Amino acid sequence: MKPKKKMQVMVVDDEDHVRKLITTVIKSMNCDIVAEAGNGKDAVSLFCDLKPNMLLLDINMPLKSGKEALADIKKRFPNAFIIMLTSLTDKETVEDCIRLGASGFIRKDLPLDEMRDVIKKTWTAYRKSLQAGIK
Repeated sequence: MKPKKKMQVMVVDDEDHVRKLITTVIKSMNCDIVAEAGNGKDAVSLFCDLKPNMLLLDINMPLKSGKEALADIKKRFPNAFIIMLTSLTDKETVEDCIRLGASGFIRKDLPLDEMRDVIKKTWTAYRKSLQAGIK
């Protein structure tokens, strides 16, 4: 029997400590971190090269915002699974990102177990939508 392939995840945030926190959560979920980036420009380039299963993407970053990176990636890869990382929760930002194709949001200040739950639930909902032909 062939071993199940681990989910390939990319983490993008301009703050090192946040990237470390998120990668710790992802590794605890038995996923592989295939890349990390500190700005939106590198995020788009790395995503296009690596095509990970999941992208965790900060909204406020240098060189290219998370919203701009989200739009660029979704234009090229409409089925890309992207969860936005944010310390902001204003309704306009959330609605913009959902309209641009984000699958969900994670507040950076969530407890780690809740962060894991949000990632799992968002992934499950995304997979169901793909199977139903919604995305």
